Amino acid sequence: MRVLGIVLAGGNNKKMDQLSKKRAISAMPMAGSYRAIDFTLSNMTNSHVQKVAVLTQYNAWSLNEHLSSSKWWDFGRKQGGLFVFTPSITAENGFWYRGTADAIAQNLSFLKKSHEPYVIITSGDGIYKLDYNDVLDQHVETGADMTIVCKEMPAGTDLSSYGVVKTDDTGRITDFEEKPVETEGNLVSTGIYVIRRRLLIQMIEKCIAEDRYDIVNDIIIRNKNAKKFHVYKMDSYWRNVASVENYFDANMDFLNPDVRDYFFNQYPDIYSKVDDLPPAKYNPGADIGNSLISSGCIVNGEVKDSVVFTQAYVGNKAKIKNSIILNDVYIGDGAEIENCIVESHSTINPGEKRGKKGEITIINEKNFRYGL
Repeated sequence: MRVLGIVLAGGNNKKMDQLSKKRAISAMPMAGSYRAIDFTLSNMTNSHVQKVAVLTQYNAWSLNEHLSSSKWWDFGRKQGGLFVFTPSITAENGFWYRGTADAIAQNLSFLKKSHEPYVIITSGDGIYKLDYNDVLDQHVETGADMTIVCKEMPAGTDLSSYGVVKTDDTGRITDFEEKPVETEGNLVSTGIYVIRRRLLIQMIEKCIAEDRYDIVNDIIIRNKNAKKFHVYKMDSYWRNVASVENYFDANMDFLNPDVRDYFFNQYPDIYSKVDDLPPAKYNPGADIGNSLISSGCIVNGEVKDSVVFTQAYVGNKAKIKNSIILNDVYIGDGAEIENCIVESHSTINPGEKRGKKGEITIINEKNFRYGL
């Protein structure tokens, strides 16, 4: 094994609003039957990365439960495996993870006990396919100290939530702006890094000794001139779940046949924990158009341009348009929902009308459905 993986899945983001109050962002439901972290873990196993550590922290229960068995991503082997690390109180340390570098620092023994020469560091909220071996091959060929996977964003994209990268003609990074208000560039970091294991240990130990805790600000930006950091340009689909709008758009992208074909029909596959649920049931009166309906759902009404996750119930003459319905949602007879994200286990009473055009509305209704 040449490389081990580290998935940073412990952070919280206020831009996710109510959606991250009950789960880690990496555990956000995606594309009907998946979680955000499934894409990263699938890329790891498809790239033959056999040893992967997932660093969790914030609202980790749902994520830890999802990762309770490594067999779904084929990590259950004698060599390597899937490791889930949460912050631990010790005699030397009483802190939660104070940043991405600190998260690795608090689990540095995992790196020191490993023998792989290279490390792939990724976030757990990226939606993409990537063979990490291609990045590693370029990293070795260029002799870079670190290789950062980047993506050119379309003109007009709001880049205030990204790290914007500038390079010279050889691909070496000359500037890195973290979450700029305004910028002239459109090449952004995807949060995927390849680095030698021993160099990573050295840089992490130096950061912590100086009370610095962030990979981007305290390793990349501080060392961009002293070290040789190169870019690997990704030319395929990539999104990250960094805000309510990004999450909504990423799910809606799966209504595009080309995106669905790319992720679910083209090799390699995307894997997830499988629930033993019956197929969706469409009763007389159901009207489905350009939507994803997941297993365990019962549909009696109209669903248009929407993603409906598992075990949802859509009542008679109910109308759902341009919305995301998460797991185990009950939508009563005659209810109308448009441009909404309905949180899991919510109950929409019969006849209710929710949402409006041009604005995404998050619905989190804990009505007692069995009393209806």
